Amino acid sequence: MSDAGGIAPVRERSGAAQRHSRRPYFTLAGRSPSNRPPPVNSLRFDAVACRLWPYRRGESAEARVRAWLSEALGRAESEIALTRDARGRPHLAPIDGESMGNGGEIDVNWSHSGDWLLAAYAVDARVGVDIEWLRPRTTALALARRFFAPEETEALARFADAPAMLERQFVRLWCAKEAVLKAHGHGLSFGLEKLRFALDDPRDDGRDDDHDDGRDDGRDENRDLAEPPAPPRLVACDPALGAPHDWRLRAWTPAPDYLATVAWRATDRSESHPRGEPAYF
Repeated sequence: MSDAGGIAPVRERSGAAQRHSRRPYFTLAGRSPSNRPPPVNSLRFDAVACRLWPYRRGESAEARVRAWLSEALGRAESEIALTRDARGRPHLAPIDGESMGNGGEIDVNWSHSGDWLLAAYAVDARVGVDIEWLRPRTTALALARRFFAPEETEALARFADAPAMLERQFVRLWCAKEAVLKAHGHGLSFGLEKLRFALDDPRDDGRDDDHDDGRDDGRDENRDLAEPPAPPRLVACDPALGAPHDWRLRAWTPAPDYLATVAWRATDRSESHPRGEPAYF
């Protein structure tokens, strides 16, 4: 995967790829040596663009994001000024008092976990993003009882006999909550219990989102990329967050063993594609 910023254009597909042209299509990095799906390094949902990079602890995430914004917005990197408010949330400062992005206001957010850095920017929307590494969390239910709404904890308890699935569902909830709260601007300090999500059980429709034994079983190797996992549904939230239907969330698997969620809420300007479906780019 290239470290260069910017969103790579999608080129014309042919052959088998055309048979799946109605599925969301993402720009893919190089093949992974384990024959698992490669990382998704660029994608766009409506007015939200996301970018993934390899990340090493101690590396400047802000510098990487600034370079990406410079290329994506067509401005000199020296013109890209990222400031932080009193809560530490990043903001893209206007250039010479003017907004960017075809006249719209630009919001930016990023997150890093393990080996990856994920960033997002949005036009005329507040955006938040979270990426989490899937690893054993023996205290997942205990954390949920402490920080989540009772209904969410009850939903997670259904997976108590399936540790891998419990971990994945816990991370799905965590990513969704953190993405919304980062977009709102207060972060986790606002309270994870102040927004409640409905968590569907993938076993109810015969799916097993956690089945991955590393073998080639003949399935579409890009299935998880072409059909990203649905995020939990926001069903209730504190009035300070607005109404649940104000928010758009999309979740995906940006790299093997990682989950990510982006959340956005339109500002005064309306979104061009209110359903939040992935767009080709």
